[in-house]
Amino acid sequence: MAKSVLLLFSSVSILLPGVGSCPKKCLCHPSSNSVDCSGQGLSTVPTDLPPWTLTLLLQNNQIHWLPALAFRTVPQLSTLNLSNNSLSHLASEAFHGLQHLEVLNLTQNSLLSVESSLSHALPGLRELDLSSNSLSLLPRSLGKPWENLTVFAMQRNRLLHLDRALLEAMPKVRLVLLQGNPWECDCHLLGLKLWLETFTFAGGVTDGASCRLPEPWKGKDLLSIPHELYQPCPLPSPDQAPSLVQQPGYTPQEAHKPPENNFGQQGSLECEVKPKPKPANLRHAVATVVITGVVCGIVCLMMLAAAIYGCTYAAITAQYHGRPLAPTSESEKMGSKDPIDSSAA
Repeated sequence: MAKSVLLLFSSVSILLPGVGSCPKKCLCHPSSNSVDCSGQGLSTVPTDLPPWTLTLLLQNNQIHWLPALAFRTVPQLSTLNLSNNSLSHLASEAFHGLQHLEVLNLTQNSLLSVESSLSHALPGLRELDLSSNSLSLLPRSLGKPWENLTVFAMQRNRLLHLDRALLEAMPKVRLVLLQGNPWECDCHLLGLKLWLETFTFAGGVTDGASCRLPEPWKGKDLLSIPHELYQPCPLPSPDQAPSLVQQPGYTPQEAHKPPENNFGQQGSLECEVKPKPKPANLRHAVATVVITGVVCGIVCLMMLAAAIYGCTYAAITAQYHGRPLAPTSESEKMGSKDPIDSSAA
């Protein structure tokens, strides 16, 4: 009987080689569909993970990077913990195939950037924790809404700014953690401030964003700074941002000397308050109108002066010629009468 059971088990094992397998240095728990590989000094993700794995714990290892399709053997994965692994690079397709992943923990790593394709690879993600990394820049847009994300944690990174368009692509987010970043509370952060105000008014929870710069606002919460102290950012000129693509209708303007900002310090070129210059074609049109008006005025004055001179000259000429004509006519009349008077005598 025992030999029959052993033979049956061997046959099933041959037909289903993946069932019941567990990577070395890992603890597999089929009852909870979880695999614990934490703190085992692993440098790569195990390739022989059980396909029934729903929770995978890989924290406290030495995994420095994730290749494409690193989790292709566990397509049903819902929770993944990769914290404290010194991860510095994620391949653009590292998480492809994880359509059911809901929780991703990437805290305490060395990530410098995050691909915008992350939202496409993980459409079902609900919680994303990127705290305690070296992120200084995030994508400005995800390309499409991250429909299911409710928790977005970015604490203790190197972020100076955060575009509100990224947060607007998370319509269901309810918890946003931003503390521990060296936020530069200038004109570029006004969009984040406005978004956070709307977010908290609608019932969202945030730990706020404390300013590091400028110096007068150091340590102050972004939401406590009045709107009046912010000014819109001017369009960058070609000299300041030669790599930027100019928008249609954009006219390059000359660089202006940065004015004194609201903090009593000299503002940076990118956040200074500049007078809005008129377009070049409008300036030319105004100049043309002014010059034309001046020329027409001069011509009119000259014509008026010529008319006055002509009238005066004509009047003087008529008066001059009119004086001798009257006596001559009278003398002719008198001369014609004298012979009659003589003959009568």
